[in-house]
Amino acid sequence: MTVSVASAQQSYAAMAAAYGEGAGASATTGSTKELSDRFLKLLVTQLRNQDPMNPMENAELTSQLAQMSTVEGIASLNSSMTGLTDLFRASQVLQGAALVGRQVMAEGNLLGLGAAGAVGGIELANRADDVKVRVLDANGATLRTLDLGDQEAGLARFVWDGRDDLGNVLAQGDYQFKVEASAAGKSVFAAPYSVGGVLSVSLNDDGMQVEISGLGMRGLAQIRQIY
Repeated sequence: MTVSVASAQQSYAAMAAAYGEGAGASATTGSTKELSDRFLKLLVTQLRNQDPMNPMENAELTSQLAQMSTVEGIASLNSSMTGLTDLFRASQVLQGAALVGRQVMAEGNLLGLGAAGAVGGIELANRADDVKVRVLDANGATLRTLDLGDQEAGLARFVWDGRDDLGNVLAQGDYQFKVEASAAGKSVFAAPYSVGGVLSVSLNDDGMQVEISGLGMRGLAQIRQIY
């Protein structure tokens, strides 16, 4: 029986493709070794049954050995990358632990009113000549309107003294706020940001998550300032 070079190459390509589909974090050293053993058996069979009048050329043999080496190299690289990823994730948690107990400004429209008042933030997509912050109660009714006037694009902080529009001191607790911004009469996008304390950090498939008092879980990308 004669095993052609093309047939051997096609068989190996099929094995490589099959391995490639399963490569990644779940790839194991055992699967790599199994692929190599199958290739070597195929190559030995090919050499034993080749046509004596038309033997395999050195270039063809070298090409097939290079293919095997490439697949093994990819498997080794995948294993190394998996190790680096695990190390990076562990490092993230250690770094994130330093946030516990700190105050941060993150995406949200919560205003936590304390004895010294409340602090919030807004991020404007563009410069606005008229920016207002409306403090709302639990039913969505406006308690106080803060006129921030002209604001440049970017992140800006504001302070609420805890009084309503009539000057009455409101009870301490959680309130919400809404931002209205415009330039030359046209609306400008404004994202609300809240200040809260970091309670804990955790790591999942989406990356590191930070638990913030009053806001719940937030990703690192949702945190703009750390105090």
